[in-house]
Amino acid sequence: MARQVIVSGVARRTGRDETAAYFRTRPHGSQLGAWASEQSSVIGTRADLEASYAELAARYPEGAQVPVPPHWGGFRVAPRTVEFWQGRENRLHDRLRYVAEADGSWRVERLSP
Repeated sequence: MARQVIVSGVARRTGRDETAAYFRTRPHGSQLGAWASEQSSVIGTRADLEASYAELAARYPEGAQVPVPPHWGGFRVAPRTVEFWQGRENRLHDRLRYVAEADGSWRVERLSP
């Protein structure tokens, strides 16, 4: 695709209420997967992961409310800049950077590839 987006800014962890509200909008299987997989932690085998998921599916069948895992959450980014990169022939790529202004508007800058 030869496309990239880079967002730079301040990231803050979302609060538990916002986290829980978002968690409840996720599909049931994704909620179970959040419990079965503590993301990026080392696991023994794929079978261990699938067994954990199956145990959770039995404990929380479709329609049951799945509690939010304590390790699960999100971040909200307040962007300062957003850069869009589009690859083009001969390394003459398009790069547009949007810079947040104090008044809430965005300044657009074209960057050299």
